[in-house]
Amino acid sequence: MKQISSRFSIAVHTLSLIAVVPTECTGDFIARSVNTNPVIIRRIMSTLKKAGLIDVRPGVGGAYLLKPPAEITLLDIYHALDVVEDGQLFNFHKHPNPACSVGSMIEHTLRAELVEAQLAMEERLKRVTIQQLMDQVQPDE
Repeated sequence: MKQISSRFSIAVHTLSLIAVVPTECTGDFIARSVNTNPVIIRRIMSTLKKAGLIDVRPGVGGAYLLKPPAEITLLDIYHALDVVEDGQLFNFHKHPNPACSVGSMIEHTLRAELVEAQLAMEERLKRVTIQQLMDQVQPDE
């Protein structure tokens, strides 16, 4: 089964960590938290920087958010990382039999349903912010 790239959850983790401890967020620090290779984190941070979500301090390093966590949605991250190949969440199998009554029409019929499903997912991602996630991770005392 094909899934949305893990880069998405790593990016959410990264942005959440930067929101919580911005003064310590070097690539190595984030990589230890995510438990992955620092090269992967640096690539994701570069993508997040190009998307205008973070900036990186020169020299000593470290990253900081360019917008408040309450203004960064999961949809922003989803779009920044382009986590779905060719912008299509759902792929279709190649070359169904056009002589078959189902094979000749399944893609056209199913595509409309799947476009609606993708739009619903994107609408949900638009409603969740990094701040909301942080509120769940670090409840008020």
